[in-house]
Amino acid sequence: MSLDDQTRAAIDDLLSDNRVVLFMKGNRQQPQCGFSAKTVSALDMLLPDYVTINVLDYPQVREGIKVYSNWPTIPQLYIEGELIGGSDIILEMMESGELADVLKMQKPDVQAPDITISETAEKAMQQALESQPTMSLHLQIDAGFTHALSLSPAKPDSIETQCGDLTLHLDPWSAARANGLRVDMTEEFAGTRFLFDNPNAPPPVRQIEVAELKKKLDSGETVLLFDVRDAEERVRASMEIARHWDEEAMNFIAGLPKDTEIIFHCHLGGRSQQAAEHYRRQGYTNVHNLVGGIRAWAEEIDSSIPVY
Repeated sequence: MSLDDQTRAAIDDLLSDNRVVLFMKGNRQQPQCGFSAKTVSALDMLLPDYVTINVLDYPQVREGIKVYSNWPTIPQLYIEGELIGGSDIILEMMESGELADVLKMQKPDVQAPDITISETAEKAMQQALESQPTMSLHLQIDAGFTHALSLSPAKPDSIETQCGDLTLHLDPWSAARANGLRVDMTEEFAGTRFLFDNPNAPPPVRQIEVAELKKKLDSGETVLLFDVRDAEERVRASMEIARHWDEEAMNFIAGLPKDTEIIFHCHLGGRSQQAAEHYRRQGYTNVHNLVGGIRAWAEEIDSSIPVY
């Protein structure tokens, strides 16, 4: 298969505009193959954010990227425009520490973190270990502060921390995010699950109602509100105070202190939640999503704005 000029140009633009790009099946939240899932898991340990391209949505890119790279499989990871490799290579590089080096990230130099596990949670972990006595209990905390417990063989470079009668194994990146962590269990309709209270995690995206936003504006408070919708939607309906979330806005936000209050909105609140999560992962601690989006604003606050 040959690579048409339009597809080549699109790939060139993606790689020149973004430092880390993963061509994969599915997306970061929902990988559609095991190899993509493993690659995402490795990258998530190191990076709070990166660009993923779902090749299942773009057949020309799915085949074209193989020609572009002369690499026959998906996923494919690029860093600073250079092909790094596929799933097996990325996992090997993650284990050896080479992936952190390529990403220019210094390996954390950490001691065993202080972790508190409730009696109920410890009992559940002990039972899991008893069912597989040759395995060790591992805790992973990725760059987005997603916590995962697993049973697998001990690794030579893991950091061990004692929690009551339990020994937890953590990689250095997880250990650097774990000090002060409290682990408990909760009963839910679907069963029990572990709860992780991590003081190192950035606070979750906060939900702001349209009435609260109106109150801020009426009081004269400076509000940074960003509209993540496309140009066609903004023509149909828009809030005068909202700035378009474009490259200029992204550069502006990048220069703000991390505790600046930032509010995002879209049509109903879904896309703006994703944008807000992007900045939360970047370490911004005062990020808000407008509940109900511009539709709620039009219905409850400003009837002059068309509802669509």
